[in-house]
Amino acid sequence: MDRFRLDGKVALVTGASRGLGQGAAVALAQAGADVALLDRGDASETARLIAKTGRRVLRVQRDLATATPGQLSEAVDIVREELGGLDILINNAGTIRRADALQYGQTDWDEVLAVNLDSAFHLAQSAGRHLISQGSGRIINVASMLSFQGGIRVPAYAASKHALVGLTRALANEWATSGVTVNAVAPGYMATDNTAELRADAERDRSILARIPAGRWGTPADVQGAFVFLASDASAYVNGAVLPVDGGWLVR
Repeated sequence: MDRFRLDGKVALVTGASRGLGQGAAVALAQAGADVALLDRGDASETARLIAKTGRRVLRVQRDLATATPGQLSEAVDIVREELGGLDILINNAGTIRRADALQYGQTDWDEVLAVNLDSAFHLAQSAGRHLISQGSGRIINVASMLSFQGGIRVPAYAASKHALVGLTRALANEWATSGVTVNAVAPGYMATDNTAELRADAERDRSILARIPAGRWGTPADVQGAFVFLASDASAYVNGAVLPVDGGWLVR
């Protein structure tokens, strides 16, 4: 079981102030990693939870909707300087905008793609240069059920999450021989801020639950094990994979 430990590792998690990102960051710390939190909001609660584990925590503020590639590269450099290295990157940050495709605005399209796809590539590129040079590392992208399906009234989100899986596989092919694995976790329908609108709609809530064999919405805790596994040496021969954590949604 020692292969699941992350002692001595440094992780960078985006969108870590709440939800899946907070769950991932805390789980990595519990497994032994020091964790940097990259978020545009207040990640103080996540930092407090990590500090309780005895691990080091660093907060780096960036707005992924507007940050330039240079600013994201600088964020990676700050993590390496302050925490002494980098071993794990979790591209978790994501946003969603709902509207009929015919009325979907350019601003919404651009922001969703910037956060969900562009920032993931630029952070992976910056982190990848370091991970490849040291001969080891883990990059984990957060995909979605809409990496497999089209969804309803979320064209930019669906497009970004399909593209993120393609990016995961492309980087996995290029970097595997350097000891760097690139995988994705595809959470199912999770009780987080992004799904508040769906859960508040009684009809949509019932229809979604009716398709989930587990019979409930997922929680950040349900995904923590997948993050730790893919960040650890236990997954050393897992590369380019997309791991659904969905209560059985895809097999229904």
